Amino acid sequence: MRAELLPETFPIQSPEIRGSRASTLLLATLGFFGGFAGVAVFGPLVPRFRDLLDLSPLAAALLASMPNLTGSLLRVPFGAAVDRYGGKRPFLTLLSITILGLGGLLWLLGSSYPAHMAGTYPILLGLAILIGCGIATFSVGVGQVSYWFPKKEQGGALGTYGGLGNLSPGFSTMLLPLVVAALGMVAGYGIWLGILLAITILYAVFIHDAPVFQLRARGIKPDPARLSEFGGGETIPPESAKAGLIAAARVPATWALVGFYFLSFGGFMALTAWLPTYWHGMYGASLRNAGLLTAAFSILAALVRTGGGIASDRLSIRFALGGNFALMLGGLLTIGFSHDFTLSLAGTIAVALGMGLQNAIVFKLLPIYVPNAVGGAAGWVGGLGALGGFVLPPLMGIATAMAGGPEGYARGFLPVAGLVALALPFVFLLDRWNREHNVAIR
Repeated sequence: MRAELLPETFPIQSPEIRGSRASTLLLATLGFFGGFAGVAVFGPLVPRFRDLLDLSPLAAALLASMPNLTGSLLRVPFGAAVDRYGGKRPFLTLLSITILGLGGLLWLLGSSYPAHMAGTYPILLGLAILIGCGIATFSVGVGQVSYWFPKKEQGGALGTYGGLGNLSPGFSTMLLPLVVAALGMVAGYGIWLGILLAITILYAVFIHDAPVFQLRARGIKPDPARLSEFGGGETIPPESAKAGLIAAARVPATWALVGFYFLSFGGFMALTAWLPTYWHGMYGASLRNAGLLTAAFSILAALVRTGGGIASDRLSIRFALGGNFALMLGGLLTIGFSHDFTLSLAGTIAVALGMGLQNAIVFKLLPIYVPNAVGGAAGWVGGLGALGGFVLPPLMGIATAMAGGPEGYARGFLPVAGLVALALPFVFLLDRWNREHNVAIR
């Protein structure tokens, strides 16, 4: 792909730009799909680890959510690193650490499962920390995709990236228990390791950073007015990761989006990790059926995120934040007080719809509020927001233990409902801030 360049900015001969928007979206989504599977490694099998190790509800919740801690915290620096290095290097670093952690887990299961698992809880926590690094690929991919696409197309591109990538926990939650039941624990994790290796190799061989980074690498000063002619977006990122983080942190709306994402995406991750335990403890569902029910929630939320992102490029989103929170709140309260399986299932469907749509809207708004530091903003929002996936399951576990009995697993959703209710007034505060600063949200 070639384009004519301004002589005062570029050399006479136009440089060759490798890659394209379509290939980048495909490969970044595939890489995130592989890395994000870490959120589902422990969730579907926590009931089994809980029985083998005689874990309390709080200890089981901590094990289920530990990958989310690493994946959340690392999203901040690695998301910001895109502004400095492009996406390929940080993405591959995170996938490599994930492969190391999964290899260690495979070794532990091969040598100790099931008869010699006593005392392995700290080791499982440590391996979960390594495997969780793959979750941090999300914020890297957001910056990587954003710098390839113009602003008017970023809603659909980021919705597709986040939505299809978010299918990973659902498929993992659904398929991993089935494979484990058919072939055994070691074979199940061995197959997943092979898939992750293949994804990492494909990404490493074929991905290319956005034109702005390719030009920088050749010592050429990019001109934002001409970048679209190279197939990239029109935004010039800051040349340091620190500058991107600082620029994004100075925008108050960034912190509102962090809070909203904490509940929508963090809540999505928390429920993906916690729902297998809920279905098993509340209704006595088998490991297989609990995994299928959780997969239905996860896949629905992911598909809604994809459709919501595409629709946000065409439809008004002015009232979407409040509407999505209302849908989440209604679903969570339904689950929290229901004793009927069908009603509880309907509640999880409502929550999945609300969370999936909210996830799409937050990242549609992010380039609008922080156009010149998308990587830094993606780091803050994706990282601190995703901490909900680590913070919320222990809260749910504490509420479950306090309530006691099977009903306690339903009451565990009430702390999340309370936080959603507290977030609703901030939606109106953000809307007022928009009017005061002439930020147009159609």
